[in-house]
Amino acid sequence: MSHQPSSHSKSRSWRNRFLCAARGLREGTRGQPVFAVHFMAAVLVLGLAAVLALPVSRWCVLILCIGLVIGTELLNSALEGLARSINHEFDPGLGRALDIASGAVLAAAITAAAAGCLVFGEAIFFDPGS
Repeated sequence: MSHQPSSHSKSRSWRNRFLCAARGLREGTRGQPVFAVHFMAAVLVLGLAAVLALPVSRWCVLILCIGLVIGTELLNSALEGLARSINHEFDPGLGRALDIASGAVLAAAITAAAAGCLVFGEAIFFDPGS
């Protein structure tokens, strides 16, 4: 992953900014098996939402939850990559920071699962017509 010094200058066009972001998304998910799990979970969640014909407001909750989990996982991957590039030996401070970042992913996943249970529980048990 090599970056040209000028690729992060203030004069970058919007197109280049989006290209860098797309590259970051690709790099952040490449070689990370957990993203396959997140992707499959997202496909299942969206598929169930389609089968249940959920209203737009419930779709918004589900999509925001998916984005929350994927976003925190990308930040965790970025911190892991940064830690590896800074120090190749065990460092308790870096280890603690990486554990905290992993905890953020876990908190996001638990939050998303709880929201999903509420959205689908309501749709299945209390509003079978939706």
